[in-house]
Amino acid sequence: MMMNTRTIAAATIGALGLAAGCAMSDDVALTIYSTATPGAINPDLYRPVPGNGSMGYSGYRQIPGYAIVKQQRELDIERGISSLNFQGVAALLDPTTVHFESLTDPDGTTVLEQDYRFDLLSMDKMLERYIDKEIVLNGNEVTLMSVSGGGMLIQGDDGAIQFVSGYDGVKFPAIADGLITRPTLNWMVSSRRGGEQDTRISYETKGITWWADYNLIYEEGRNPNEGTIDLSAWVSILNQSGGSYEGANLKLVAGDVNRSQPQQPRSETMYARGMMAADTMQKGFEEKSFFEYHLYTLGRPTTIPDRSTKQIELFEQATDIPVKKRFMFDGTQQYMYYGGGRQENESFGIGGDTKVQVFLQFDNKETEGLGMPLPSGRIRVSQLDDADGSFEFIGEDTIDHTPRNEEVTIKIGNAFDVVGERRQVSFERGRNWMTETIEVKIRNQKEEAVEVHIQEHLYRWSNAKITEISHDHEMLDSRTMHIPVTVDSEDEAVVTYTVHYTW
Repeated sequence: MMMNTRTIAAATIGALGLAAGCAMSDDVALTIYSTATPGAINPDLYRPVPGNGSMGYSGYRQIPGYAIVKQQRELDIERGISSLNFQGVAALLDPTTVHFESLTDPDGTTVLEQDYRFDLLSMDKMLERYIDKEIVLNGNEVTLMSVSGGGMLIQGDDGAIQFVSGYDGVKFPAIADGLITRPTLNWMVSSRRGGEQDTRISYETKGITWWADYNLIYEEGRNPNEGTIDLSAWVSILNQSGGSYEGANLKLVAGDVNRSQPQQPRSETMYARGMMAADTMQKGFEEKSFFEYHLYTLGRPTTIPDRSTKQIELFEQATDIPVKKRFMFDGTQQYMYYGGGRQENESFGIGGDTKVQVFLQFDNKETEGLGMPLPSGRIRVSQLDDADGSFEFIGEDTIDHTPRNEEVTIKIGNAFDVVGERRQVSFERGRNWMTETIEVKIRNQKEEAVEVHIQEHLYRWSNAKITEISHDHEMLDSRTMHIPVTVDSEDEAVVTYTVHYTW
């Protein structure tokens, strides 16, 4: 049901003000933790769930992340035991994590009881609660009998019952009992002193997350297999928590923070301590190590509205970072998960993939123009088309949390002009052994030579020995072999090897 702003105007006049004791001004701090898989945020999550609820939606989707919200507010608290309403909290807060603290009288002011009220005012709920009661329809008093099918059954003074389509012209004499306009915490507070007190309220809320988006511009060098990149990074914040955070001091935690399942009451371990200094107005984020994670603190307040996606630059663009283009052929990639037993079938593993994969690799080092912790995120790669001066998308990948001084590898796609072929030359089997000879061909139809890294998995059994091989190779582990070959333009390279399995 869509809410018409005219229909409940008369009912909301007294409800839109602040609860007693609450001031409008807040000092808000927000620390966001992401549990999202990089690059896997479905665009459907950016919108509320469509339905028949208030404002035309029925709720929020599950967002893979959470936040710690800290609000500092001046409250007028009565002496002794009193009731206090605190509005303006997130709709998806976890009430077991709420922590109230009086900064003015920390020892003498405490919360004895707490209620979290989230039955929010909507047209649906008002109509439901006014069944068998009088409402005003187009200036006439009628009794609401039922609501269904986008309309109402009403009974007039003459006793006649009729169906009315839609809800235009409906007015309610008052807000129904129990409905509120905003999520509200209600506390029973005990205070040894009366008057205004500075308080800090913190809680955890679901429905909010962040991730990093990287834009990479690739420029090919004189050597077609090398070049440079320009890298820029943005933070994307998706807020579906049911709360808006105006002028918030923002912190982002990057790292794999352990969470107990099912969720337990809050732990103080990862809480950020204190508010940021008011004069810290530097642009962008400041990064530092925090326990075994990394903390990114924005140097200025920012506003994060509910039901919004906000983007903030993570760091200034890094330019002219050296990068290498790498080709890799893995014709047995689908067999790398070997299973639990021997593979004695002669045809097993034959007829693998012919695609040669293309990667870009660069070092995350200060000497290379970068050298900063990179949060997990999606990297989109573009290249300049000299014909018209436009940047064209050439591929994307995701990276995990990457420390400084580590190598970054981005999969771009599959090569068009370089192909691979893998076949079995011979196979023999005895009572407690197998011997197999494999041939791998790489054909290069490009105008320049390429280096291709062939990767082979010894998938038949764990006890394997290479008895003969045509090229130098390196064993990455006991069952993964790495063979680099250089293939000239319009030429091919042929690698053969024999492996002997015993048990």
